[in-house]
Amino acid sequence: MTPTPFTGLRLTRVDTDGTVRIEVSGDLDYDSADDLMTAVTAELAAHPQLDDLHLHFGGLGLVDSMGLSVLLMIHRRTTEAGVRLHLDDRTDDLNRLLALTGTLEHFTADPDGAADPDRAAESRPADGARVDPARSAARDRGTPGH
Repeated sequence: MTPTPFTGLRLTRVDTDGTVRIEVSGDLDYDSADDLMTAVTAELAAHPQLDDLHLHFGGLGLVDSMGLSVLLMIHRRTTEAGVRLHLDDRTDDLNRLLALTGTLEHFTADPDGAADPDRAAESRPADGARVDPARSAARDRGTPGH
């Protein structure tokens, strides 16, 4: 038997009445994105009366395009199941990625499509500053922002 290599992604599940919380630690990338999708799919199947799915990203490392893709797929699946998706404890890097790709409001909007100020506030870094996609992109390229 050949052992499977460690993907660097660690998932911890905590279930309560109507809520499932998955704590995500490590890199969410091409090699590990399927692990998160599999875990979420299993939780949705095991809890048909689920109200809320919380993904906690306090220990998140790198997120690549496949990681973003799986988050969008999870959002689609939870919406279809009538489950509210929460991206909690987002890192500054994840917020920057969501802002740069125009998906931050997609993840923080109310189910009726209106922006939710409480969930949008969750998107701010710990110092309360707003994420400015233009400045973030300029900083990432090493050029001054305008």
